[in-house]
Amino acid sequence: MSEELNNENVENANVESAPVQEAAPVEQAAPVEETAAPVDASAGSATEAPSVTQTQVIVQRERGFAHYVGFALLCVLCIVFFFIPGIALTFAVSRAVALPGAAAWIFSAILSFVLWLIFKLKIKGFKKSFYFYIGLCVLVLAILIAIEVLTENLNVFASIGALLTGAA
Repeated sequence: MSEELNNENVENANVESAPVQEAAPVEQAAPVEETAAPVDASAGSATEAPSVTQTQVIVQRERGFAHYVGFALLCVLCIVFFFIPGIALTFAVSRAVALPGAAAWIFSAILSFVLWLIFKLKIKGFKKSFYFYIGLCVLVLAILIAIEVLTENLNVFASIGALLTGAA
């Protein structure tokens, strides 16, 4: 208890012994002109507050190369995520029949849009059907990840990448 009082006394003594600095003179800014809108008698009792015009400074940072590369990668991943049900079906079909890269993309796109259209027709409302389709995409991705982890000799994502780039 006495230590706390001693600490407070020392702090108060330091504050009291600190030299007082003079304040710099404050410059008064010119008053901002207020412009009042002309009042129309037929407008009724609605009154508008006068608008104050002030200058605004907008500081915009320059974006680097990494920003644009990251945005492009995010766009590609979103497109691939939307097509993941069709890509998974195309991958299953490619195990039985050899498909070139362009045919795989077209087949994946058509299957994905057909699946989305089925969701759209069966579930009322664009937003609700979109959420269910996104849920299907997450489910298919989880299944593909499970297959990748559980099987050692079947590299699912590498095979899908090779299929879509035409290297398969």
